[in-house]
Amino acid sequence: MTPPAAPTIPYRRSRFSTPLPVDRRYTAAHYWVREETQGIWRVGFTRFATRMLGDLVEYDFSVAAGDAVQVGEEIGSIEGFKAVTSLFSVAEGEFLGAGDGLSADITAAESDPYGRGWLYAVRGRPDPQSVDVQGYIAILDATIDRMLETRYGTT
Repeated sequence: MTPPAAPTIPYRRSRFSTPLPVDRRYTAAHYWVREETQGIWRVGFTRFATRMLGDLVEYDFSVAAGDAVQVGEEIGSIEGFKAVTSLFSVAEGEFLGAGDGLSADITAAESDPYGRGWLYAVRGRPDPQSVDVQGYIAILDATIDRMLETRYGTT
């Protein structure tokens, strides 16, 4: 049985909109973390991150299940049509491996980033600088304002 979807807050700024689940912590690097069971954290990209990457085509983790990871440590890479980017750990503890949905179909990270498209899991603690959904809304506002300023010279 699939658990009920978490409540969301609708977000819209400029030409970007998305529902933001309220049951997660978010990072300034546009990852989300959610505690699945005591001390087990799932990690995924936000919809904003997947939009910036474009269509995802390949991923690779440079750490193996059971390895210790630290917040900010580079743990792999993911390639989209628009960019190749490093994957970072946004939790500290034991790396538990890639998400099942990601392993079966990498496009799940784009099509269902808050569900079956999660990236990896860690047993431990999330980034202490992660924020709640309201904090992430402030991060998104600032990020999009900077993009608009760069592109158009105005917000």
